[in-house]
Amino acid sequence: MSRRVIAAFDFDGTLTRRDTLVPFLSTVAGRGPVAAALAAEAPRLVYAATGRGDRDGAKVRVLRRLLAGRAYAEVAAAGRTFGAELVRSGISAEARDRLAWHRCQGHDVAIVSASLDVYLLEVADRLGVAHVLCSTLEVDDRGRCTGLLRGRNCRGAEKVARLRPLLEGEDTELWAYGNSGGDEEMLALAQHPVRVRRGVIRPPTASS
Repeated sequence: MSRRVIAAFDFDGTLTRRDTLVPFLSTVAGRGPVAAALAAEAPRLVYAATGRGDRDGAKVRVLRRLLAGRAYAEVAAAGRTFGAELVRSGISAEARDRLAWHRCQGHDVAIVSASLDVYLLEVADRLGVAHVLCSTLEVDDRGRCTGLLRGRNCRGAEKVARLRPLLEGEDTELWAYGNSGGDEEMLALAQHPVRVRRGVIRPPTASS
């Protein structure tokens, strides 16, 4: 029986060359409110960047300021439009080539990201990616965003926790692609860790 191979890609800075959350929030809430929300959290975000602060908490506070009370259907529609535009112009050529290579090899492909489901699901569908493991917006019983996440922010150790079910029960081999400290645990889990620099993914070699 052949070994199952999974290729897990971070999104921001790995499949793309830039952050996508802030531009998405700007399409939903406007640039002014986004700038104000980021400014309010700036000291905590700077501290979190040192590795000592609560990065996840700062993210949720920004989301709460911008999304709480908004109709989820409207946010999801904006996400589909944003995701489609990302596929048209936001995915690097190198990333597209590597995704195509994995698909041609018959590998299962996953996006594993702290970015939001409302646009990553559209991206995955258009790129032919089978699995999306990501941060998910919480919705209340009135169909409105609470500004919280359902479950944990998908970064760091949470990426490994989300991947584990895909890796269990079979003889599996993992390729992992990441560009930041939030990807280190996932990279450490992989037989083939690929550290991406500035959105550039080098072609696989014969030894790969």
